[in-house]
Parts: sequence; C-alpha cells; structure tokens
Amino acid sequence: MDKSEVLTDLDVASTSSTTKSVMKKLPEVTLAFWIMKTAATTLGETAGDLFAQTLKLGYFLTTIALFVIFVVTLVIQLRSSRYNPFFYWTVILSTSMAGTTMSDFMNRDASAKFLSNGATKLGWGPQGLGLGYPTGAAILISILLAIFLAWKLSGMTFQIRDIVTFKGEALFWSAILVSNTLGTSMGDFLSDSSGLGYAGGALLVTGLLAVLVALMKVPAVSNVLLFWIAFVLTRPLGATAGDFLTKPVAKGGLNLGTAGSSAVLLTVLFGLMAYAQVQERRTAGAPAGEGREPVTPQGD
Repeated sequence: MDKSEVLTDLDVASTSSTTKSVMKKLPEVTLAFWIMKTAATTLGETAGDLFAQTLKLGYFLTTIALFVIFVVTLVIQLRSSRYNPFFYWTVILSTSMAGTTMSDFMNRDASAKFLSNGATKLGWGPQGLGLGYPTGAAILISILLAIFLAWKLSGMTFQIRDIVTFKGEALFWSAILVSNTLGTSMGDFLSDSSGLGYAGGALLVTGLLAVLVALMKVPAVSNVLLFWIAFVLTRPLGATAGDFLTKPVAKGGLNLGTAGSSAVLLTVLFGLMAYAQVQERRTAGAPAGEGREPVTPQGD
C-alpha cells in the first residue's frame, strides 16, 4: 500500500493475513477529517473564550465545567458500539473547549497583559497560574510524551482505525485532550507573543502542515508520527483563526465577537457532522465490496 494512502485513509488493520470485519470506533482520516478537526478546534477556541472571558466565568470555573462536559461526552463515545460522527466530533469539540481554558488557566494570570478593559478579576476562584506559554508548553509536551510512552509500553497500536478496545480509546482520548491543550498554548503564543499576529501565526502553521504533506512521500518518515504532529498543529491553526475572528481590529482581529463566531462555527460543524453521519450510514449499509474495502494488514 502506498504511504500516502495510510495518512489519508487509515483502514482497520487485521492481526492475521485473512480479511475479517472489525467494528470501527474511530473515523477514517481523510481530507474531510482535517476540515472538521480545524472547524472543531476553531469553535473550541471561540466557545472557550465566550464562557471564560465574554461571560466572565473565568478560566477556573469554565475549565471545571468544560472538563465535566468532556467526561460526559467521552463516556457516551466509549459506550458506543461503533463509530458515530456526532459522538466522536462532540468529544473532539469538548476537548478543544476544555483545552482552551486549561491552557489559559495554566499560562495566564490576572495582570493587565491578559485581562483587557482594565479588569483585575475574571470570574470566581484562582485567576490563573501565570506559568507563561513556554513553561506551559514544556509541561504539556512532557505529559503528552508520557502518554505516548505508556501507549507504546502497553503494546496497543497507534493506528487509530485499529483502536477498538476501552484501553486503546482511553489512551487515544488522553492524548487528544493534552494535544489540544498544547495546541492552544502554541496558538496563543504565536498570536500574542511571537509578533506574527493572528494572520501571521495561521500562515506559519499552514506552512508547517504543507511540509507534513510533503513528508508523506518520504518512505523513512512514519505516517503515524505525521498524523500526531498534524493533529497538534491543527489546534494552533484553530486557535489563531478563532482569535482572528473574535479579537478587536486594533489587535489585528475582525472583531466578530465570541458569540457570533461560535454560532456560525457551530452551524458549520453540525452541518459537517450531519453529512458525515449520512455517509457513514451509506457505507455501513453498502454490500461487501461497494463503498468499503476488506480489512488488510498494514504498517506505519
């Protein structure tokens, strides 16, 4: 199988040479997957800011509330017997929203640098740890590497279409939550501290993603590695895009507001989820050989 096919259409792998059916729990990684991932992470940025900043609930309370929502959506996903686009993408969205406020709580504080319009307090509870983006990113990278190490030692596959067990999904979603939080830190650093601004940060991440696409043609580079790097990078792309939509014009944004931007992005995401649901039902109902391929072994 050509390497480019693996990153864009990861089939469920068989552990033997015979073809057999495995009930998939996670989606195929296609162009539509990356479009929905970017839409979900952008919405996660605007919605997280809506609750924490616009509605002034603060990073602490919002993080607790969104983490509870993440747990609820994750339980629904884990209890599902097969892949359901609404369940899967709702968890992705909840990790993006929780990751936004978790990152903000870790990296920011109650100083004028982070609280606009002369505010000295944002919601109830601690105002933030004030670790800063480099320290926060270093901590999150360490946690993410620890998850991948535990994943490797467990003997579970990194191919996401192979993941059909509770343990495998638990490792997968732990990595997703941390990677989305890390991506938020990276996006905020690019937007706020790097001097690139929102548009410049988005262009840089887009350029890096283009490099990953080119690396798909290099046989020595693992497609699994490329997938996880791309998954992390699409989060800062969403973060910078979300900030570009919502922040004031004076700061380089479009000043569309968190509420309006979130409503538009939610409509777009639900439309894509509905389309994915229809496509999934058509594939599931297709006769053998039509709309789906037999399961065959594959490497990374």
